[in-house]
Amino acid sequence: MELVSLGIKSIFVDNMIFAYFLGMCSYLAVSKKVSTAIGLGAAVVFVLTIIVPANWMVQQYILKESALTWISPQFEGMNLEFLQFIMFIAIIAAMVQLVEMIVEKVSPALYGTLGIFLPLIAVNCAILGSALFMVQRDYTLAEAAVFGTSSGIGWMMAIVALAAIREKLKYSNVPDGLRGLGLTMIITGLMGIAFKSFIGIAL
Repeated sequence: MELVSLGIKSIFVDNMIFAYFLGMCSYLAVSKKVSTAIGLGAAVVFVLTIIVPANWMVQQYILKESALTWISPQFEGMNLEFLQFIMFIAIIAAMVQLVEMIVEKVSPALYGTLGIFLPLIAVNCAILGSALFMVQRDYTLAEAAVFGTSSGIGWMMAIVALAAIREKLKYSNVPDGLRGLGLTMIITGLMGIAFKSFIGIAL
């Protein structure tokens, strides 16, 4: 039940877009079409599902103080946490490269549509933020896996919802001064306020 609560909270209450404004670059840039938003969102979910547990294991068995004692007792007291950012980013970059190759092989059309934004998942701060939150909140491996997947689902839901609204806006009479990014930011703010209504719910 705790894992279910964590998953729901990660999607609705601690949404990476609306609660922390992480991953805004690709959220704004790739939210013009629903099909593209779904493709990128699914890629982010896949990456987060693997990366957060993988980084948990790196943190627990390599980086944290005395983590290397499983190799030899002489590593007692060794602390490699100063390498945390480098290690996490290296794992993220490797996984994104794998996702890029899979998408190119499975769906060349989607790969062509996403273009430069697919490699940009590697620098999507929502992904690094999820890994750092996992460490900060001292999650177990199971909690890290649920948190990673749920954070990805929350991010995907946000970008797909915005894309659906932006597609409908093409047929609306929007004032010239609000067209494009201006109205998109207003909509994002309103969606963020709506998601804030979940904060008071006891899970």
